[in-house]
Amino acid sequence: MAASLAQQLREQNEASRARIPAETLAVMDQATAEVASSGIAGSSLGVGAEVPDFELPDATGTKVSLSSLLAEGPVVLAFYRGGWCPYCSTELRALQARLPEITGVGATLVAVSPQTPDASLSSAEKLELAFPVLSDAGNAVAGSFGLVFTVPEALQDVYAGFGVDLPAANLDDTFRLPIPATYVIGADGTVAWRFADPDYTKRAEPDEVIAALEAL
Repeated sequence: MAASLAQQLREQNEASRARIPAETLAVMDQATAEVASSGIAGSSLGVGAEVPDFELPDATGTKVSLSSLLAEGPVVLAFYRGGWCPYCSTELRALQARLPEITGVGATLVAVSPQTPDASLSSAEKLELAFPVLSDAGNAVAGSFGLVFTVPEALQDVYAGFGVDLPAANLDDTFRLPIPATYVIGADGTVAWRFADPDYTKRAEPDEVIAALEAL
């Protein structure tokens, strides 16, 4: 039996923490705790809320609107940080593996990050994704869902040390990112199910996403 996404992420996190110096881990853990204490997950767009329409470019620059997707049925909307985030890559691979089940119930899967279309294209090609990967410049859409926070300066330095250049990836020097979040949006445009967690090592389990779709 294949490992759950939660198990994959847990093992990935354990291996990562074993390699990272304690002082660096302390900075990373403190930043995660600060985002959690802000209450951002609880205050973000919740079940029953009407989702604001949006239009974003996919990896090839083609504009995709939420309303056009909803015209075809329910939508699974996954917000992720970017292709530089290994946990995001694991999540996107897991969603790709379950794509036939998602489309099999008449739903459309799309992923959204603040990175540029070029960076999104690199992610889509590297991970062999067969679903749209949209670019949310300036986190405008993620902001409308209440998912955006600013990376603390100490963590910015850590990311730079890891070779992560957020301003280059996003063409934005605000150092703002979305917390990981996944939404199941009914064809009526309201939130039917939601996962949001300030801990970037935690993601929505595909089994739960598919169960939420099947319950519509």
